[in-house]
Amino acid sequence: MELKKALIGLSILLSFMALSCSSKSTTRAHSLTIAGSTSVQPFAEKLAEIYMEINPKVIINVQGGGSTAGIKACRQRAAQVGTSSRELHPEENDLTKIIVAWDGIAIIVHPENPIKDLTLTQIQGIFAGKIRSWSHLGGRNKPIYFVTREEGSGTRDAFENLVMKKIEISDEALVEDSNGSVREIIAHNPSAIGYISFGVVNQQVKALAINSQYPSPTTIKNRSYQLTRPFLFVVNEPCTPLAQEFISFVLSKEGQHILEKEGLVGIN
Repeated sequence: MELKKALIGLSILLSFMALSCSSKSTTRAHSLTIAGSTSVQPFAEKLAEIYMEINPKVIINVQGGGSTAGIKACRQRAAQVGTSSRELHPEENDLTKIIVAWDGIAIIVHPENPIKDLTLTQIQGIFAGKIRSWSHLGGRNKPIYFVTREEGSGTRDAFENLVMKKIEISDEALVEDSNGSVREIIAHNPSAIGYISFGVVNQQVKALAINSQYPSPTTIKNRSYQLTRPFLFVVNEPCTPLAQEFISFVLSKEGQHILEKEGLVGIN
C-alpha cells in the first residue's frame, strides 16, 4: 500500500513537472523581445500594443537602450528583433536588416526662436562649437546652447554622417540619452538647439528648414529633405516564427498605416 501511494505521488509530481515545462515552452514560443533605438521605440511599442490586442496570447516586450545596444542584443540572441535608426556597420552585416519606415532628423529650437532656416554648414558650425551666438545667424544676440545624443545612439550616428561628416561634435555639447529628453531641454530654453526624430516633434518645439526645405512626410518620402534616414528591424537568421509574423504585420498595409498615422513615412 505504501509503495502504491509513493508511485501515485511520483506520477503526480512528474505530471506537474511536465505541465510546468510545457507551460514555460509555450510562454517562450509566444513571447518576443524587441530592443534598440529610442527613436524607433515608441513606434515599436504602438505596433506591439495593437498586435497583442489582435493576438492576446502573445507577449511583446519592447526595450530601448540605443541602436548599438539593440544590434548587440540581437547578435547575442538576447533579443529576437533589434531596432536601429542608423545603417548597419560593416562588422554588423551578419544580421538581416529590414527597412520598416523612413524618418527625418529634425533640427529643433524653441518656438520663440526667430530663426527658421539653416544650412548644413551652419548646423555643422554650431555643433563643432565654432558658431556661438544666434546673432551670427541673423537671430538675437544670445549664446547658443547645443544638445546632442550619447555615443551609441543611432540618431547621433546618422547626424554625424549626414551633417558633421568628419568634424567632431564639440565637448561643450550637452549630452542626452533620448529624443524625449532632448526635446524637453529645447522646449524650456529659448537659446538651445538640438536634433530629434521627426516622428516625435510636437508643439513644444519648432523644426527648422534645412536649405529652405522643411521636414515633412512628403519631403522625407521623396528624399528632398536632406536629413532622411531609414528605421530598421534587424534579426538573426533563422528568424523565430513569432518574429517573422510580427515583422510581416509591421510591413503589412495595416502596420504601415499605423506608422504613418504616428508620424513616420511608410516604405511603399
